[in-house]
Amino acid sequence: MATTSSNSDAGITSTRILIIGTGFAGLGMAIRLQEMGIDDFIIIERANDVGGTWRDNRYPGAACDVPSHLYSFSFEPNADWSRVYPSQPELETYLQKVANKYQLRPHIRFNHNLREARFDDASGRWLVRSSGGDFSARFVISGNGGLAEPKLPDIPGVEAFAGHHFHSANWDHDYSLPGKRVAVIGTGASAIQFVPEIAGVPAKLSVFQRTPNWIIPRGDRPYSRIEKWLFKYIPITRKIVRAKIYCQNESRVLGMVLHPSLMNLFRRSAIKHIERQVADPTLRPKLTPDYPIGCKRILVSNDWYPALQKPNVEVVTKGIREVREHSIITQDNIEHEVDCIIFGTGFYATDNPIAAMIYGRNGEQLSQTWQNGEEAYLGSSVHGFPNFFFIVGPNVTLGHSSMVYMIETQVQAISRILQASDESNSATVEVKLDVQREYNEGLQKLLGGSIWATGCDSWYKHRTGKITQLWPGFTFTFRRRNRNFKRSDYIFSSLQNNN
Repeated sequence: MATTSSNSDAGITSTRILIIGTGFAGLGMAIRLQEMGIDDFIIIERANDVGGTWRDNRYPGAACDVPSHLYSFSFEPNADWSRVYPSQPELETYLQKVANKYQLRPHIRFNHNLREARFDDASGRWLVRSSGGDFSARFVISGNGGLAEPKLPDIPGVEAFAGHHFHSANWDHDYSLPGKRVAVIGTGASAIQFVPEIAGVPAKLSVFQRTPNWIIPRGDRPYSRIEKWLFKYIPITRKIVRAKIYCQNESRVLGMVLHPSLMNLFRRSAIKHIERQVADPTLRPKLTPDYPIGCKRILVSNDWYPALQKPNVEVVTKGIREVREHSIITQDNIEHEVDCIIFGTGFYATDNPIAAMIYGRNGEQLSQTWQNGEEAYLGSSVHGFPNFFFIVGPNVTLGHSSMVYMIETQVQAISRILQASDESNSATVEVKLDVQREYNEGLQKLLGGSIWATGCDSWYKHRTGKITQLWPGFTFTFRRRNRNFKRSDYIFSSLQNNN
């Protein structure tokens, strides 16, 4: 159990390391600390159980678009995945089992929503305030993720809607859809999963599409008993499957970053997918993107197009002008009467709200530091914010493979910094400003020639146009860059009377 102390006068719990979040990032970091012999850590979690995004996103059909044997910890394989692509319930259960196996629950403070993290220059420690109590920590590691805060659209009148409404990340399972006129705003990664699940249920389903997505077939199927037996009793078979998936995914980098013209191979697959599933000559052009494939996230689905062709479903491509008490008005002045609005409008990928809660040296607010676009060194360290690390920070997200691989890479990298800090008996450690700048200039140069810079608008980009989400290359390159740890990239400082 965490060896923490409590300052009864101030009501502040003291700990060496505080971790934010209990998704893959938070749990992975905690397990690594245990491996290092560090037991003095606390994890704060805003919900009442572990799981991160796979606990929160409970909409119908929620699933991962990376195959299960790659979207899992390398050190904690699961031979019993039910199918090629894991569902939300399976991933949530997997993370619960991991937390239990590694006895992490005593370290977790549930129902503790982060309010503020402020660095104290005098003591070299962080004061972290949460809804469940306050903490003093030498190090803070944010595992809250880049897609944690649901985002509502900026549409005039949306706050005046008198019907029922909810975001897909906060799905209201108690609301009855049969007989209702339902509107779905947004057609991204969440919508293409839940719309097919609910399409036949309401009296009418209006899907408001701003921009169509490139969609390729989803090669999903259940695993057979024989396959599960092989995965369990002959582990090499599971490792071969994982390696195959990894190599297939990495090959996409050739088109996304190195030779964008190769993305035409995916385009042909996507065009054939539309032609096979959409016969209507009026509907097909509405669902066919006019931007290069890969510029936005490529989606995978076998049932999105069939769902849109159900008799009670309409696809609305005119932009929304305003929302009224009981209807949605589009730019062509047509009024669509609705009883319920479901927002499938994604998350705050850039301008993450957590940045407004973090204050570094001299009270500098991270959101101000990032006002022209988020950046960090290796996606984890930001100059001016000592002893604070991100997992899945800026330019770590992928457009082609498993984020769990990237998370494990960052966990190992942060552990090296912690070890170096201990070895030098330092009170604080932070990346040098020139190192951070040079690193990010290199990233942006690579990103400038990628498929993501070909002109379309996406959640990969900050409002300034800077691509702040994606890693521009192979995941093994990111791992190699992190493994080559250089002490000279960081400032290790000492303080008197440091705790």
